[in-house]
Amino acid sequence: MSKIRKSTSFSRNLRQKQTVAESDLWKRLKSKQLEGIKFRRQQPIGPYIVDFVSFERKIVVEVDGGQHNDKERMEKDEKRTRWLEGEGFQVLRFWNNDVLTNIEGILDGIRAALT
Repeated sequence: MSKIRKSTSFSRNLRQKQTVAESDLWKRLKSKQLEGIKFRRQQPIGPYIVDFVSFERKIVVEVDGGQHNDKERMEKDEKRTRWLEGEGFQVLRFWNNDVLTNIEGILDGIRAALT
């Protein structure tokens, strides 16, 4: 199987198994609900699959759980962020708990990045 087909298949699987926080945020991003901007979820970009992306505005939104608090995972996340920024994307990272308890604040942060 080619890398592209593997990536697409893996993305599809991630969309089916999204976290509660990802699901809550997606309900508010899908169908151009936020400022009329189209977002995609679990989208392959280069060697990575990002949680949400607006290609129009070149903004990536990542929703991280507690496993991202581990030193090794944080280093991988920093490398990933640097690569995405090198490709011209702005990367926004939010904790699952913040999405679950302060969705309006998260949406305000995304709105600010969109302008």
